[in-house]
Amino acid sequence: MSAHIANITGLQIAPGESDYVEFSYQYASSSYLAEDRMNPALLVQAASKEDIAVTLKYAKAQKIAVAIRSGGHQYCGASSTQAPNIQLDLRYTFRDPNDDRNLFEGLDGKTYVRTSVSWTLGEFNGWLGEQQAFVPHGQCVNVHLGGHVQTGGYGQLGRSFGLFADHVISIEIVDHNGDTKEVTRSSDLEMFHALLGGSPGNLGVITHFTLEVYRDKDYPESRGLKAIYIYKPETLQRLLTLLATMSDNPDFPRNYDFCISVLSSYFDLTSIFPVSELDKVIKKEFPDVFGKDESKFWPRSIIVYAQWVPFSPNDKPDDSWFKAIAKGDLLGAEVKIKPMSELTAQWIFRNIREFDLPYLKNVHLTNSTTLVKDNWPKWITKRIHEIVEPDLNGCHLCVQIQCIGGKNSQFAVNANNGTAFSWRDSTVCCVLDSFYRTDAALKICTQWHKTNDNEGVGPNGVFSKQDRRALWGSFGNFDLDAVWDKYFESKEKYDRLRAARKKADPDGVFTPNTFCVKALDG
Repeated sequence: MSAHIANITGLQIAPGESDYVEFSYQYASSSYLAEDRMNPALLVQAASKEDIAVTLKYAKAQKIAVAIRSGGHQYCGASSTQAPNIQLDLRYTFRDPNDDRNLFEGLDGKTYVRTSVSWTLGEFNGWLGEQQAFVPHGQCVNVHLGGHVQTGGYGQLGRSFGLFADHVISIEIVDHNGDTKEVTRSSDLEMFHALLGGSPGNLGVITHFTLEVYRDKDYPESRGLKAIYIYKPETLQRLLTLLATMSDNPDFPRNYDFCISVLSSYFDLTSIFPVSELDKVIKKEFPDVFGKDESKFWPRSIIVYAQWVPFSPNDKPDDSWFKAIAKGDLLGAEVKIKPMSELTAQWIFRNIREFDLPYLKNVHLTNSTTLVKDNWPKWITKRIHEIVEPDLNGCHLCVQIQCIGGKNSQFAVNANNGTAFSWRDSTVCCVLDSFYRTDAALKICTQWHKTNDNEGVGPNGVFSKQDRRALWGSFGNFDLDAVWDKYFESKEKYDRLRAARKKADPDGVFTPNTFCVKALDG
């Protein structure tokens, strides 16, 4: 292929040119660059839908593929590609504050937002808060909306409101021919289904979408608890037992959401709590944390997010639930009544990365309702402590464990809403990410994950009897067709998605790597 594509108004960067390394970098680069997953032959930063169409037509003529990036947070690097394929970068494409995000009232009395894919989650959340509105979404500040909506948008409000993508009513795409079209449930159910949870980035270039959002005023007296605990295994086990008790109860009210995170040392806690508030407490309780130059050695910590939201005038919070969580806290134990838009902003991690290190990703879901009986809280605490407790082992953990289950959970209730997101009967989502500084630390982390999977997942697994994974948190085998049963619950669903892929991508323009649903043969 030639170095650049004719008739593109946006920026194009080829290998060896200035800024190629900077603009090809994405979250997975620290871990998978050596595997040649993220070295495209050309970077195209599209300036318009016309640029997108020209790029796709060029790729089709050259018989190469295009990887679509809205932010570049995909953990195994699937939003990039290698030569001779092209990277289509939409981070800066649709950012007009007037044309690319608009809130409006529908004829049905509901509130909607039409937004582009180019906004970060932090930007979108901040803007939506200015409108005194909210919607469920994830917690990573620099995730962009394009990848987020296609992989679900799992987040703190999963039980109470479901997924970010559950609220989508319309999707605007540029298809493999370079044509612009709108996809809805009624206009093309198979494409709508596949775009939301099927094979992200592999069916068309999403430019904008419209989704329902909620007004703060309709959920008065909502409240949340955000607290940091100094890491102690007994504290962690106590909190995880509370979470498991909640997840084991299918009748637990929809009103509550609960998430527990563990961060080993060196994590900048100011991305979670205000600097002045945090420094005051840590200086008093942990004076050795601060060096003479005010540099900080952050303590190992447990972060809790707990929330209650009313759905009727008769709903009242159970204060004992919050009190059971808020024991032995370091900071933020007070349950605060806040508008939901402020609570959703409060749950966001403000760091772009947890640690600026290579990592091993691991995300599993379970449908177990016997986690307490099976002593899972004790087991997972022991597994976490094995990495967190030793000093200077070169390993760092970012753990996130969230309750998403129960018959009242909107994550479950929304199972048949036309999207393709799998494992809707799950009760808990468990993220165990290990970061490593040295080859020796990599060996420790590799063995740690192997033991976790051997003991925690499988027919006799203490966490899940089945290997259930989420596309947003992919790990391991990069050939999706070889491990489809880890991401989709039935062959029927997978074949349905394969048929949609064949129709949407007949020439392989949207097949830039192997982490794609395989198009149906014939």
